[in-house]
Amino acid sequence: MIDRIKKKWRIENSFQFIVILIVFAVTGSASAGISGPIADYFELDNLHVLLYWPIRLLIVFPVYQILLIWFGFVFGVIVSLITFQKDKFIFNFFLKMSILFSKKLIKFLSFGILFKD
Repeated sequence: MIDRIKKKWRIENSFQFIVILIVFAVTGSASAGISGPIADYFELDNLHVLLYWPIRLLIVFPVYQILLIWFGFVFGVIVSLITFQKDKFIFNFFLKMSILFSKKLIKFLSFGILFKD
């Protein structure tokens, strides 16, 4: 099974495979950790469970995509392009969400100076 994944992702050796798995692990943990304070900032804890988790997942997805590109760059692996090669619709959707989320976050952190409407 690992050989099939290596072939699909065009990985040459096992070390690259281990690095990609580490990138996925670090990215998932970091995105879950970062989405907590964002949920606290928007006071989502007061919402009902049926509203809380979908909103929390909508926060996690763009954060995960941004961090996946960042950690992929840090570890020297372009993970997002390897893993979403066939799923271009999903990749483009999350890329657009990540860009929009990043612009909104930068606008918020810069007190509206950047990215004026």
